[in-house]
Amino acid sequence: MHVVVTGGAGFIGSHIVDALVERGERVTVIDNLSTGNRANVHPSATLIERDLRDESIGALIGELQPDVVSHHAAQMDVRKSVADPVFDADVNIVGSLRLLQACVDAKLKRFVFASTGGAIYGEPEYTPQDEDHPTQPVSPYGCAKLAVEQYLAYFRAEHHLSCVSLRYANVYGPRQNAKGEAGVVAIFSDRMQRGEETVINGDGEQTRDYIYVSDVVAANLAVIDDLELGGAFNVGTGVETSVNALHRELARIVGTEIQPRHAEAKLGEQERSVLDGERLRRAAKLPKPVSLRDGLVRTFGWQKGREILPA
Repeated sequence: MHVVVTGGAGFIGSHIVDALVERGERVTVIDNLSTGNRANVHPSATLIERDLRDESIGALIGELQPDVVSHHAAQMDVRKSVADPVFDADVNIVGSLRLLQACVDAKLKRFVFASTGGAIYGEPEYTPQDEDHPTQPVSPYGCAKLAVEQYLAYFRAEHHLSCVSLRYANVYGPRQNAKGEAGVVAIFSDRMQRGEETVINGDGEQTRDYIYVSDVVAANLAVIDDLELGGAFNVGTGVETSVNALHRELARIVGTEIQPRHAEAKLGEQERSVLDGERLRRAAKLPKPVSLRDGLVRTFGWQKGREILPA
């Protein structure tokens, strides 16, 4: 099977590439390397450096003739989407549409879209938020992801595209970029390991559902293999954790007593988010998700093994 992974040089995408290669699939990565890292790409995968907004994407997909596209390339910073919603829409909507049209033209067998849980649902009316929860995004990032899901419904209905959306909770694990805004686990762990002060925006009582990257990989493999799984599925743990509690747990693992500094809350940031991921776990017979403590231990172990470079 030939699988194209967009954003396959990034954090989540590269783990999916690894899993696909290891089970014997032919994998092509399309990534513009704006946030991805060439070093993340498995040596047995083919890397093509290209931006999905480039008009050549249609011809490229036509040449590659993949069986499956796993679409993880994105502008993923909620705060950047608030600061520049036009740029966010250009990457996350226009780029996705170019790719979708190319996949329809190439008669693709399966399209997997990396969506978002919390940012699509907005502030919860009930918890944990399941797939039937109203979609009320409070950021341009969430609006863009929801728009692409709606386009997927159109392409499925009018062009019979076999597609599925995976609505991720807050994914963490090895290879997450500690220099960005999206990976709070990576940022906290990196600064704690350096003996530096950590910063919590707001009072720290805002909550998230933290899911380890291996559980996200398992969800992706499941929907690639089972074409009967369609529509949207949450990928989350159902466990709600405050930023303060996350910080305390990680500090215990790292072994630091340096207290965090609190700064002003950021625009577009939700107060609560926690996803019910049981629908996909039951349908695909997936195991229970990795616990937060186990995932944090694994993540810190990976980060501790890397050379600590100056910030």
